[in-house]
This record gives sequence, structure tokens and C-alpha cells, in this order.
Amino acid sequence: MRVLGLVPARGGSKGVPRKNIQLLASRPLLHYTAVCAFAASRLSKVVLSTDDTIIARVGKEYGLDVPFLRPSELAQDDTPMLPVVQHAIAYLEQQGEYFDAICLLQPTSPLRMPADIDACIELLEESGADAVVSVGLVPAKFNPHWTYFQDQSGCLRLSTGEQDPISRRQALPQAFYRDGSIFVTRRDICMEENSLYGRRVVGHLSQGPANPDIDTLEDWEQVQRLLEESRFEVMGLESHT
Repeated sequence: MRVLGLVPARGGSKGVPRKNIQLLASRPLLHYTAVCAFAASRLSKVVLSTDDTIIARVGKEYGLDVPFLRPSELAQDDTPMLPVVQHAIAYLEQQGEYFDAICLLQPTSPLRMPADIDACIELLEESGADAVVSVGLVPAKFNPHWTYFQDQSGCLRLSTGEQDPISRRQALPQAFYRDGSIFVTRRDICMEENSLYGRRVVGHLSQGPANPDIDTLEDWEQVQRLLEESRFEVMGLESHT
């Protein structure tokens, strides 16, 4: 299976200005995803999709392939990820490069592990699923069987739609949240079905440290603390030049 590693890194950002190349523990945020992608063994090619020439230059310094600059209309605050992925696939196919699947690696998840990338790709092959996403475990107190929505009358309704909650923690089924660090989708699901997920999605439980998605300055500070505590060395990643 040929798998394209795609790193989307646009120039604009409201939460943390130009965050993709801001220094996080003395290295640009983009560095961590580039190093992880090259440490994985199952990616056939790793491409950076950006609209920003400075980000493109930094990406090239870390070995990322930058065959195009993303059109500005695909780099807006409200741009969905699917057309960004489709643009990259279409461009590469016009150049004669074809892939069976696309592995989306967003720079805002800098603590992912190479082994998790490989495991997601292997799970896609073995399961026959349309897509694989990396997930984390939902703590029991946030389990859907114990969480509520408030209806228009002000009454609380279980998010599962059931009348009564499960009474014992031990009886709760495991629940998962999509951690956002790895998406692997078959090429035809993206291009023919216009989806990053398809109809059959399976999850891979990430084995590394908690991988916060950096969206705000508070998130940035949290990851900064983790890196300063040398958590990143535990992952065994070396610089790629």
C-alpha cells in the first residue's frame, strides 16, 4: 500500500499567530510532525501543503516535499480539511504520482509517535475499513452514559438518549474521543465519496503521551511544559535534517 503523508500548515491562525513555525521548546512547531513522519516506516512520501512561502521554506529545511503552494481560497479560517486533501491528491496525480491512502498529520499535534502512524496504516490494511483515526480513552466521568444535554424546557437528557444512567462505573462501556493526531483514509473515499471517514471507520488507541491539539495559547503552554519536562525524549525521536 502506497500511503501519502500530508502535512497541512497554512499561514493564518487566530489562536496562536503563525503557530506552525513559532518556536516550541526551541524548535518550530512544524519540526515535530516532520521528524515523526520521517521516523515512521509506512509513509511512501511526505508532502507539506501550505499557502505560505516562509512555512514552505521551513518545511523544506526539515526535509518535507513542497511541490505546490496551496491556493489562498483553501487556506481560510473556515476552509474544511477535505478539499485541502483533495487538492493535494489531484495535484500529485496530475504529476503521475498515485497513492492508495492518505495519512493526514496536522502540525498542531506535535507529540504523536511514529509507531502510531505505522499502526494506523497497518490497521487500515488489515481491517478493510474506509478510514482509521487515532483515538484516546474518554475518562469515566465524561462517558456518554453519564453526560447530559439540556433540552428546551431546561431538563437534562442523557446524551445516549436513554432514560436512566448506568449506575456503576465498572459497567460503563469504553468510550473514545478522536485525538486529531492521525487520520488515514483510502484515496477513493476522499476523491469518489468526498469524505475523510467513509462509512466504516475504526480507531487506533494512541500509545504515546496525551497529545493535546494546539488551538489556543493555553494549549501551547501545556505542550511547552511537557516538552520542557523531557517527555519528548521518551518518544525516541531524533532531529531530521
